[in-house]
Amino acid sequence: MGRSVANDMASNSDWLIPAFNEMYRVLENNRYAVVFYGWNEVDKFVNAWRKAGFRIIGHFVFYKKYASNARTVKKHMEYRHECAYLLAKGYPQSCKVLPSVMGWNYTGNEFHPTQKPVDLLLKLINAFCPTGGIVLDPFMGSASTALACIQSEIFDYLGYELDNNYFNIAMSRINEKSNKLRQVVSQESPKHKVIKPHYKYNLQNKKPESKNRRLPPPANDDYFINRARKMQGVQNG
Repeated sequence: MGRSVANDMASNSDWLIPAFNEMYRVLENNRYAVVFYGWNEVDKFVNAWRKAGFRIIGHFVFYKKYASNARTVKKHMEYRHECAYLLAKGYPQSCKVLPSVMGWNYTGNEFHPTQKPVDLLLKLINAFCPTGGIVLDPFMGSASTALACIQSEIFDYLGYELDNNYFNIAMSRINEKSNKLRQVVSQESPKHKVIKPHYKYNLQNKKPESKNRRLPPPANDDYFINRARKMQGVQNG
């Protein structure tokens, strides 16, 4: 039996529209969103993105050297790629132009069934997040996005995770990666976990400094947390 991901089922797509409405709300104007998605449910994702206000401006294919689906029953082909859409709020300018097709380094899915390679996430962050910006991962899984931000020593991060087990894994990976450079502050609720950084990148001296960070106005941490408790979604690793 494979590991499960909370609410990751074709019959449950009610979370999509309210979730992306919130993502669009807290995202600063003229910024990007990179969204991994289930290709067989793409119509539902596209509908939610457009209803929220996002513009679809690009598509990525990440090729693998292996087949990610080992099932033999009702299998029509080997699945050797992952995919993601590039969305925009407003009209942002990328920091770096990436190719639409890139490789995918195998993670072994050691910590999460849909675990993403940290090196690939860092490429995406470097290209689509301004220096010193906040990277939001609403479905944080095992914290690969946070690890990419920590590795960069440039980007701030904010992550949300519903599953207690994956939250604990995420905290363990973050604490191990952070060492003394960063202090991670966690805020818990019965059904919702929040991972927040305790540093800010100083654009002048190009060094991280200890400082509390909040979401940019008009977003509000407490409001977003309360709304997130009502949201259901798949976790990305």
